[in-house]
Amino acid sequence: MGSKELWLIRHGESEANVAAMHAERSGAEVIEAPARDADVALSELGIEQARAVGVWLRENAHQGVPTSAWVSPYVRARQTLGAALAEAGLDLEPRQDERIRDRELGVLDLLTSLGVDVRFPDEAARRRWLGKFYYRPPGGESWADVALRIRSFLRDLDDTDDGGVSLVVAHDAVIMLFLYVCDGLAEEELLDFAHHHTVGNATVTRLVRPTGEGRWSVGVFADAEHLERVGVTATEHGGDQDADIH
Repeated sequence: MGSKELWLIRHGESEANVAAMHAERSGAEVIEAPARDADVALSELGIEQARAVGVWLRENAHQGVPTSAWVSPYVRARQTLGAALAEAGLDLEPRQDERIRDRELGVLDLLTSLGVDVRFPDEAARRRWLGKFYYRPPGGESWADVALRIRSFLRDLDDTDDGGVSLVVAHDAVIMLFLYVCDGLAEEELLDFAHHHTVGNATVTRLVRPTGEGRWSVGVFADAEHLERVGVTATEHGGDQDADIH
């Protein structure tokens, strides 16, 4: 028997989320991120969002649930988990796992949509031709590559969290691809879903399988009610770009 529930949390708003929003709105080609991707911290709002996740955890955690906490090694994810656990009063030892880090964008990193079109027109055309799922930027990863990481992670998770409830703090593309792997979606089903849905910052996605085996079902996807309830602004920064690329 493996894990019975996955609680998937996207990190709170990051400083790079804010920089990317400003760059897109101003028509810039380059995003002025404050640090390399792995070291980008939460914004002030992101910290508030992480604490709101802690309120949700406090209300839903009971009698040893969750049984484990897993986190991307990226700073924004670790900050989110740390603030949430502190707010919830949960004494869980976080386990960092590089397999749930954000998708790597290679040569397209820090470029806006306009920046990609202007600086790498051939790549922009190749991306449109191959589609979001299989397109791999030079030096980066496709969604299919990230899905392979998640399959490996889930295998080890089942060996570790026998019959447990696992808390995972990661990134928007990673959470979308958990859904793809766990719910057995086809490429076109995933892309259609991603075209109409966003994994907002500090939202909760809950996947369940009561027997601890087989296919998962979606209990809730990208829920932000806990943010609204405590008066914290919800944000939907698309950390992984090209939601319109099928």
